[in-house]
Amino acid sequence: MRRNPRIDALNSRIYPRLNNGVYRAGFATTQAAYEEAFRDVFTELDLLEEELAAGGPWLTAERITEADIRLLVTLVRFDAAYHGLLKTNLRRIADYPALSAYLARTSALPGMRETVNIDHIKRGYYSIKRLNPVGIVPVGPALRWLSPEA
Repeated sequence: MRRNPRIDALNSRIYPRLNNGVYRAGFATTQAAYEEAFRDVFTELDLLEEELAAGGPWLTAERITEADIRLLVTLVRFDAAYHGLLKTNLRRIADYPALSAYLARTSALPGMRETVNIDHIKRGYYSIKRLNPVGIVPVGPALRWLSPEA
């Protein structure tokens, strides 16, 4: 299989800074480690916001790729779980216009929305005793991108 250097470059940024960055922040055992991961998460989100605002509709501007799916899985969970539980709470995805539009556009693709169960995601993450010892699952947030008109 032939590799695409642009997709590989996106993946090499998105995975450590964002996909894994949220976990590095949430499970950090020192303030310094938390703050480093927190900076990585929001540096990457800010960069992706700029890139999507300037191009698009996909990360490579051409078609949906592996990099888009890599990004999607974190964006889907971000406001519902990572923002609060994993302490990545500087901004929500809802506060990023281009990322919000990207999330709505991607989740509206045929078959995509059916793969997302926000209640299951919240129950799963909020059941982690180390992070949520009493096991309370938040009712919110309201996610615009999940609404039928999104």
